[in-house]
Amino acid sequence: MSSEFRNFLELSYEELEDLNLQAKEQRKKRVAADVIQEERLKYLADTPGIKAVTVLFSDLEGRLHMLDYDKKFLIKSYDNLTFDGSSIRGFTAQRESDLRLGLDWSAFYWTPADVFGSGKVLVFGEVIDKNGGHYSGDLRGVLKSFATEQFEKNGYTLNAANEIEGFLFDGIDAERTFHETGKFEYVNQGGYYHSLPGDPLREFIDTTAEVQRAMGFENEKDHPEVAPSQFEINYSYGDVVAAADQIQLYKLICRQVATQMGMTASFLPKPVTGVNGSGMHTNVSITNKSGKNLFWDPKGEEKVSKFAWGFVDKILTHGNDLCLLLNASVNAYRRLDPHFEAPNQIKASATDRGSMVRIPIGNEKSARVEVRSVGPDANPYMVLYSIFKSGLQGNTSKIKNLRQAERYLPDNIYTALEDFRNAEWTTELLGEDVKARYADLKQASADRCARLLGTIVKPSEIQFHHDVYNQLLWGQF
Repeated sequence: MSSEFRNFLELSYEELEDLNLQAKEQRKKRVAADVIQEERLKYLADTPGIKAVTVLFSDLEGRLHMLDYDKKFLIKSYDNLTFDGSSIRGFTAQRESDLRLGLDWSAFYWTPADVFGSGKVLVFGEVIDKNGGHYSGDLRGVLKSFATEQFEKNGYTLNAANEIEGFLFDGIDAERTFHETGKFEYVNQGGYYHSLPGDPLREFIDTTAEVQRAMGFENEKDHPEVAPSQFEINYSYGDVVAAADQIQLYKLICRQVATQMGMTASFLPKPVTGVNGSGMHTNVSITNKSGKNLFWDPKGEEKVSKFAWGFVDKILTHGNDLCLLLNASVNAYRRLDPHFEAPNQIKASATDRGSMVRIPIGNEKSARVEVRSVGPDANPYMVLYSIFKSGLQGNTSKIKNLRQAERYLPDNIYTALEDFRNAEWTTELLGEDVKARYADLKQASADRCARLLGTIVKPSEIQFHHDVYNQLLWGQF
């Protein structure tokens, strides 16, 4: 269609970065919600080039959902945005389907027009139940409430940054067509840090990094990973809810850029056997109201504090309980293979990358704990909520030599499901209702796939993976 008569908002990448960093700073400073809401509504009303607001929210498995509201409608009706929750996997039953979307105006993003379309902005939504409270199946709301509680009660700011690995495969919708082709095609045969300027993987990484920079990610470094066609694009720390939002945006940006290049960005944990899988190493720390990093102690073991080691001990105690939350798919258990630097040992170490928890080299600013046993397809809100709540409020086992005891994470989803269902701690984390819904979703996916993983990736573990859900594929079961 001709664009001759259109005049929709299109900003330069430099202008986008300035706007998104300003919004990020407001979020860091915890500017009052009503102040930001008033500012955003005024901006929308005063900017004629904006045609629609894209609202994002995630379902129980972490699948990102997006819907566009006409700007003029949203300005008038932002406090009454209803939707059918029964259509969202893991949400309400059909008989109690009405839910609302509240808008988290602090989580507002300006987007590049060449990637997301002109005249649009993004904002994250919060799912509200019929009684007006946070909906228990919306883990973003659960995480936000927990983080707010920790700040108000203890003065804690929960910080996180994630190292998210993925693969770039040839062709659009390579995951959706895997059941027909039975294979993924690499676009690059290089390895760690090896990609020539101008090759498809390097162009993809460069373009994605530019989009992230424009959206205020504050990039740090990017590079090809160990496996062929594998990538990692790192960005800076953020408060825990912003960090989880950025995981969702990171995967969205990667997929969108890849599609525009005629390729597929895949976040399956182990799409190809025989090469390294993809992880989502999750770095966490806690600061107090004066900005002091509570995980740092220059005289402590590995230069982290007793508080940090107590946090680690609780994570190790609940390692098996949490495994299904951190490794959420059948395919994820292929990655937990000790032959490929897989973090399948329930240990803590400064050097051993096979340990579930690693203590990276740090300083007063960067001291942190790295939880390595996280798949990139897990629900990021669930991951960060379960890590922080477990580390702060979980139990500490009396196992002798807890940090180095010979214990291993499950190597299949059925064992992980059993551990999850039997754990009292996961009931305390999620509540009985949400825990049961999540377990039922994972059980259904597991039962559609081969019980024994074997050495070949099966079409079913791709076809029934939650990230490639659609009625046509799942209807073939």
